[in-house]
Amino acid sequence: MTQVKSGDTVKIHYTGTLSDGTVFDSSEGREPLEFAVGSGQIIPGLDVAMPGMTVGDEKKVEIPSDQAYGPVNPEARQDVPRGDIPAEIPLEEGLQLQMQTPTGQAVPVTVVGLTDDTVTLDANHPLAGKDLTFDVKLVDVVPA
Repeated sequence: MTQVKSGDTVKIHYTGTLSDGTVFDSSEGREPLEFAVGSGQIIPGLDVAMPGMTVGDEKKVEIPSDQAYGPVNPEARQDVPRGDIPAEIPLEEGLQLQMQTPTGQAVPVTVVGLTDDTVTLDANHPLAGKDLTFDVKLVDVVPA
């Protein structure tokens, strides 16, 4: 059997859970996730768990937040005057919006706070600061 090494393209089925057991993502009912090992296409903690696996192998991978989506960055939260948000947008906590940087890059943000005067927007990844667990099954390997 071919063992996965850096540069190989792999296909995996996975279920990702938080420390309390909540499932945040899964490939169940979908095509397997395909990526090149070591390419930076997926979170680092999952990427480094692939080498050495062979087709059919299953493993549980526990990934600390710094090897997943990183720590929560307080500077990624911003208070915006409520009047700067278009009136037709029904504001509520948890609403996901898209902002544009001065260079035109789209940035997803989540409404995390509301007052009469301000809207607090958070550009951190929703899984930032969280330790993750993945149950992984290797489906296919295409050697580099």
